[in-house]
Amino acid sequence: MVNDGRVIVDEVSGWLRVYSDGSVDRTWTGPPQVKFLSEPVPPHSDLIDSVATHDVTINKESGLRVRIYSPEEIKKLNGDDCKNKKKLPIILHFHGGGFCVSQADWYMYYHVYTKLAKSVPAICVSVYLRRAPEHRLPAAFDDGFEALLWLRSLSLAQARENNWLTEHVDFQRVFLIGDSSGGNVVHEVAARAGQADVSPLRVAGAIPIHPGFLRQERSKSELENPQSPLLTLDMVDKFLSFALPLNSDKGHPYTCPMGPAGPPIDGLKLPPFLLCVAGNDLIKDTEMEYYEAMKKAGKDVELLVSPGMGHSFYLDKIAVDMDPNTAAQTCGLFQGIAEFMRKH
Repeated sequence: MVNDGRVIVDEVSGWLRVYSDGSVDRTWTGPPQVKFLSEPVPPHSDLIDSVATHDVTINKESGLRVRIYSPEEIKKLNGDDCKNKKKLPIILHFHGGGFCVSQADWYMYYHVYTKLAKSVPAICVSVYLRRAPEHRLPAAFDDGFEALLWLRSLSLAQARENNWLTEHVDFQRVFLIGDSSGGNVVHEVAARAGQADVSPLRVAGAIPIHPGFLRQERSKSELENPQSPLLTLDMVDKFLSFALPLNSDKGHPYTCPMGPAGPPIDGLKLPPFLLCVAGNDLIKDTEMEYYEAMKKAGKDVELLVSPGMGHSFYLDKIAVDMDPNTAAQTCGLFQGIAEFMRKH
């Protein structure tokens, strides 16, 4: 119980507490040495480490926002005779957090997507997805698709708030990318884009990284692989109980698109996929089930495996800075993503 009389009715240790009045507290209460990973990074128009960031509200009624990462390369495109210079692709990013925690401005994403934006180079647009339990699925999927439609409106020159964006990016090379539960958003947004008219924008590829694809029964990797601060079995179960539609289980298409409850994958119009998997991920087996289902359906899907790594390892800046193997695997992951984008 807290001082104001509220009682905790459910929680995910360190990450989230739900109170008796329906309110939710996402203040980090785990080890203080990693608290900085969940702290927001203010937007900065000046280049810091060769990248500028700013937040844009794309729907004034709902308040839906995106964070835009602009690498130094965009400054070069603003020079003279820019029409004859190469335009940058767009990375549309969906953050993870089990659909329940994290935000687009958290440091754990900032330190990754600033690097990716400048190394490709590309403009990265990261969506502030609505979170459960206040907003159960499909809220996050709806937000992700709305952000794609916003980019489409820019490609049609219907929105002029970011004219520099319309002039200097290649709307024929939009790549969807998402971490953990954000990988589920990648699949759903790609499937929706295949059913809708998003032209003249083109989704050139989709990159789910360690996506939260699961099934109701525990997989072998869930039972045998080590748990980590970024993913435990309790987190999986609790977050999805908050996020999935009421009276649903992990066999729902939102978490098990390769399962019998979902639309047949061979009937979906999907772009080329790069599925990124960590060798020691708790949910590796069900991610591989998704990969096999995509291959069986005849989809264009590549697999990038990070051997010996755990779930979302590259987001842990302490491990990336302190452990040479984690740093090398992170570099390999980024290189694989950049190469996939160059091919498409």
